[in-house]
Amino acid sequence: MNKRSQQNVLIKGTKDGLTLHLDDGCSFSELIRELETKLSLNYRFQENDPLLAVKVHIGNRYLTEAQKEEIKELIRKKKKLVVDEIVSNVMTYDEAKQWKDENQIETVAKVIRSGQVFEVPGDLLLIGDVNPGGKVVAGGNVYIMGTLKGIAHAGAHGNSRAVIAASVMKPSQLRISELVSHAPEEYTNEGHGMECAFIDNDEHIVVEKLHVLKKQRPNLNRLEGGL
Repeated sequence: MNKRSQQNVLIKGTKDGLTLHLDDGCSFSELIRELETKLSLNYRFQENDPLLAVKVHIGNRYLTEAQKEEIKELIRKKKKLVVDEIVSNVMTYDEAKQWKDENQIETVAKVIRSGQVFEVPGDLLLIGDVNPGGKVVAGGNVYIMGTLKGIAHAGAHGNSRAVIAASVMKPSQLRISELVSHAPEEYTNEGHGMECAFIDNDEHIVVEKLHVLKKQRPNLNRLEGGL
């Protein structure tokens, strides 16, 4: 095996097990041959040896599920090695589509009436009202250019940094990620200026004037001009 191919597989021991760095510039067959050789030369285990977790980094290489299984099977032949995860810099089409959907703003002009549920995968910019009994759900943030009297759920897929903003904030319920807040009395009064809801440092949903977001969510600037 030449000098270059010897560098296609780098194995490092860590406190949590082994980390394998697999070069993404060589052929897959060449990679497999070297991986098998290096594991055979360097790792011989006794029956009573503990299991070692293996994390595999494949860089910018795309692997099919069959190729991933081939790597896992090769590592599993060393009976005390267990593959923990395979880490790749490559995003699949489905992952890319999900990322795109969750990071785009969907703008719609309509009124969400009682009994209606309107849901988007990313941010929602609603130009209209959410009436009592209506509900809007977003994987990201919820921006309502109108009156919120129904239910708004932001960060529906677990994003606790999501926010809800409305021109008039009079909701029956606010939900951010898994936290739920029913409207207290102070929400029922007519407000002056846009208000926003977010999860504070005490893990409570709070409602404040919109300018507070500049401090609470300094990176929230996806709408033109920021918030």
